[in-house]
Amino acid sequence: MKKKRLALIMLIFALLMSFSTGVLAAENPGAKKDIVDTAVQAGDFNTLAAALEKAGLVETLKGKGPFTVFAPTDEAFEKLLKELGVTAEELLARKDLSEILLYHVVPGKVMSGDLKDGMKVKTLAEKEVTISLNPTRVNKANVIKADIEASNGVIHVIDAVLVP
Repeated sequence: MKKKRLALIMLIFALLMSFSTGVLAAENPGAKKDIVDTAVQAGDFNTLAAALEKAGLVETLKGKGPFTVFAPTDEAFEKLLKELGVTAEELLARKDLSEILLYHVVPGKVMSGDLKDGMKVKTLAEKEVTISLNPTRVNKANVIKADIEASNGVIHVIDAVLVP
């Protein structure tokens, strides 16, 4: 059963990736989608969206905000799954899933121009992440696309999942 479910998830992911242009809708100046809808429409954040749903955080990130989200791609989640030796289902069943996700969210709208090398930023998980520049990183995750504006904040795409 788990293998069939994982195969179905992977098939859906592959189909979505084949249609995805990799460009987030918020890059369109007329777009007024919230952080969650912007990420879902991009097609590169299916695991993140599933995790937010499982942890009950969708409504939070659809809220007024503003929020800054360091959003790991599906590829970043795949790397984490391999590192941990777990399946996507096992990851989504973790008791600390909410804390892991909140570790990716900072209150307020922090654009890349606001960042300083060595800056420490407190997340909604009540823990700090460290920002470094040249290249721009959050802890050890590289920022691969910055300043994707949404109606209730900003998304910075990262290539690794931050684990507190």
